[in-house]
Amino acid sequence: MASTEGREGQTPGEGMTMKDHLLTKGAEMLQSMKPIKQYKQHVCTFALYSHDMNRQIETHHFVHRLNEDFCQCPVYDSDDRAGRLIGVEYIISDRLFEALPPDEQKLWHSHYFEIKSGLWVNPRVPETVAKPGLDIFAKTYGKFWCTWQTDRGDLLPIGEPALMVSPQGEVAGMVKAPLLQQRDEKYALSSTKISDLRVDITGPTFKNPNADYWIKHGKGFAIDVLTAEMKKITPFP
Repeated sequence: MASTEGREGQTPGEGMTMKDHLLTKGAEMLQSMKPIKQYKQHVCTFALYSHDMNRQIETHHFVHRLNEDFCQCPVYDSDDRAGRLIGVEYIISDRLFEALPPDEQKLWHSHYFEIKSGLWVNPRVPETVAKPGLDIFAKTYGKFWCTWQTDRGDLLPIGEPALMVSPQGEVAGMVKAPLLQQRDEKYALSSTKISDLRVDITGPTFKNPNADYWIKHGKGFAIDVLTAEMKKITPFP
């Protein structure tokens, strides 16, 4: 692998050649890219590592709503052209969440506090335009796996995935002031003023205690990669 940095961000690798650009452009002209074109909404918020909540990151979620109860989101560390794909989040309605087994529910976090407090924003979209959708998202739950821990300086997506949790009103789940200030200044907005405009937003009728599991139990979740015996390969006839 080349040791020089590419022209985009801090990711190792050589810059794209003219041939690479031509091949990419040709593919773009010939292929539909239909799943990619379904991402219609950009959300900027924050996430904390389940196993170490001192580590907090700004995240950029690009939302595709498959139906009224389910959304899927690639997550980036920024919204510029050098943004790195750091994970994926799935978002489900409270109706789908309540149907999950209890052990599965423990892996999911609520969105109500993020939205109510003004941490969750749609950059460059007026609050009056965004708010009707926020009423819906405030009643949802998310499961976010981070696959590239750029905040610790990883130049490549190495190691095991990390489960992320959402900011909450509890002390351990509060977003650090400098991180929030940096985000607000970047988009010329005030999370405090946005929060004041969201006083009438309500969350799920019933807040399931299995979500945001750490609040009640003080425990997060982490993945260990284990060596496993491969299943015997059945030869083709």
